[in-house]
Parts: sequence; C-alpha cells; structure tokens
Amino acid sequence: MKVGIIGSGGREHAICQSLKNSSKIDEIFCFPGNAGTKDIAENIELKLEDFENIKNFILKNKIDLVIVGPEKPLVEGLVDYLEKFKIKVFGPNKIAAQLEGSKTFTKQICEKYNIPTAKFGIFKNVISAKKFLKKTNFPTVIKADNLASGKGVYICNNESEAVLAIEEIFNGKFGKAKNLLIEEFLEGEEMSFFTVHDGETFKDFDTAQDHKRVSEGDKGKNTGGMGAYSPSRLINNELQSKIINKIIKPTLKGLADLGTSYKGFLYTGLMIVKNEPYLIEYNVRMGDPECQTILPKLKTDLSDIFLACCNSNLNEIKIEWINKKSLCVVLCSKGYPDLFQKNVEIKNLSNIKLDNDEFLFHAGTSTKDGKVYAVGGRVLNFISLAEDLNIARKKIISNLEKLNWTGGFYRKDIGYKVIDL
Repeated sequence: MKVGIIGSGGREHAICQSLKNSSKIDEIFCFPGNAGTKDIAENIELKLEDFENIKNFILKNKIDLVIVGPEKPLVEGLVDYLEKFKIKVFGPNKIAAQLEGSKTFTKQICEKYNIPTAKFGIFKNVISAKKFLKKTNFPTVIKADNLASGKGVYICNNESEAVLAIEEIFNGKFGKAKNLLIEEFLEGEEMSFFTVHDGETFKDFDTAQDHKRVSEGDKGKNTGGMGAYSPSRLINNELQSKIINKIIKPTLKGLADLGTSYKGFLYTGLMIVKNEPYLIEYNVRMGDPECQTILPKLKTDLSDIFLACCNSNLNEIKIEWINKKSLCVVLCSKGYPDLFQKNVEIKNLSNIKLDNDEFLFHAGTSTKDGKVYAVGGRVLNFISLAEDLNIARKKIISNLEKLNWTGGFYRKDIGYKVIDL
C-alpha cells in the first residue's frame, strides 16, 4: 500500500515512522516532509496550499491513503477537495474542522449543548473588547479567533496586559482575526485527551500533558509546545467518563445537527478542576508534540486504524498500547517563539545513538549537501519510553547534551509535576 502524509513537522515524522513499521506499507510520500522524513519516505516539494498539484501527484502515483497532519489544510478543506476525486483521506472535513478553525464556532456549540467550558464573550473590534475589560475580573484569558499555531492565547493578570493582547490580536500578530474571545480564567491543571473517529464511532487514543510555556516552571510566552508526557497523571475512569459524556458526545451531536460527522483524530484540550473537565479548545488533528509522545507506545498497526476510520469500521479494531510511560522534550531555535535565526546547521547528530525505547523526530529541519539545518522554531523532538519518567528524562537529557547544539535551547523540567527534579 502507498500512503501520503501531508505536513512537515515532528507529528508527521512520528506518523511516518509508525507507518514505516507496518508490513502493509510499501511506499510513503511526505508533502513536503523534513530532514527526518527524508530517511524513511520520499519528500515531495509541494506547498500545503497547492491542493491541485497535491491531488495530481496522488492520482498519478496511485497513492492508496492520504493522512492530513496539520490544521491549516484541514480548516481550508483539503479533505473535501481530495474526496471529490475519490481519494481516500484520513481527517475531518471543512465543517468539522471549524472546531479548531473558529473558537466562536466551538463556543456556540458549547452553549447550545451545555458543554462545560469557561464563561466567555466574543468581540469584533478593539473598542468593544477594551470596554468589556472595565467589568472583567483578573486574571483573564484572551484568545485570537483563528489559527495561531498554538500561540494566540494570553493569560492577562491586569488591564494593561489585556489591552496589549487585544491590540496585538487585532493588529494581525497571528494573522487576520475577525473576532477575539475574552474568557474566564479557570484554576486547574490542563490535560490533552485524544480520540480517533470514523464518522460513526470513536475510540480513546491515550492522554498527555503538554507544556505550552517557553520557560521552565510554565512561565513566559505560549508556544506550539515545548514537550509532553503520557499518560496524563490526572486521568481516571470517572474523569474519562465525564469527558466522553459531557464534552465529546454532545460535540458530535452538534456536528450531526449541522449535517456532518467527524472522521480523524480529535484533540480535546481540557482544564481539570477538582476532577471536573472543562473544554478549553479542540484541535482537529493529533497534538504536536503529543503525537510524538504517544505514537511510540502504540502496538496496533497505525495503518489499520487509519483504514478503519476511512471505511467506517473502527469498531472492528482493538487499539493496544505498550505498558510504558513516555516523555518528549522539544529542542527549539534560540529566540523562539519570537524571531529566531534560520538555516543554522545542526552538527553532532551522529553522536546520538538511540536504543529501542528512544526516538528522535525532526520538525523544523531541512537538508542541503548532506548537512542538516534548522529552518523552524521547533527543531527536534527527543522521546524516551520507560516504566519511570525519571529514567526517560535522564536518557533524553543525556542525548541533548551529546548533541550540544549551541543554536538551540530546551526546557529541562518537562514532566516536573510527576518527576522529582
């Protein structure tokens, strides 16, 4: 079977590697891929927004299955476009993808179907948003109502911070935002809860805890994710039942009432307050770096899961996991999430010798003349599986020290809530 993977990040490298392990996969194409996928797939230099040429390549090369990794092409309707040409695609359609593409869309579903979430207001301009601040309790949360690569969220402790957030969002820091949301600040602990869907049924796909802030101790600016561990320390049977029955099932009902269904990965971002789940946001794909953290634990053939979702027979698949914990640390370019230098060579990669429970996934990398260069903010993902996260962390830090890349930085405290540092 031939498969095509849309995307170029650590998530897509992890998906490539998991599929490479399948005896059912003959060829993998990655659009456009990175320096890591180049070793296990054929990278195709096409832009994500070039729907027509992606379609032409898929048809010409008789690719049997396409997996769309990142959110942008999902929100822009790549799945709908490819399905018009009878191409088998794993991922949600354009309407369902609005769960991530529009926070307003999601909040309206929450209101209509009584899904627990933070109280909120939606504002269309700077004046109305600033006026609302006069009666707002702090801290408060301000979000851009558009795709922002995980960075369009501000936790504001006072009015001056909130004013700055409003101005930056409406001035286009994260792209054109028609609206912004001002939300109640929920005091609790975040958790990422994953499910996989075939349009009719769904199954759990593990949990994780991401670390969004750039600095240790969960301080500093929001990022796309500095690292994660899995499973979340918060998950238990009672909480899982609440998440499914109070949040996921009502959301699927909301989509059904709009005349659509959900197919693909669904990332439910939660705040857990005294064992009660509140929806923070949906992502309509696997998280990054959670995907890199979770997939190495998967025992079931990933291609079987993808095909079952496309064929609406997921109920016939048993999803099994390796009974170990997983930790991921992301190596970033200095300056991220603000301005950073691109095309910095990454030397010493040959110093990294991985054992069977260690993984290295590329993100913002490219190759030229046999050398690897950093071209993005998040560059490499170091993952380790172990029965004890302390052991996993020590292995990762050892590998990072062997690499000794002077052009980057990383958080040394990923998993600090479950690891004695």
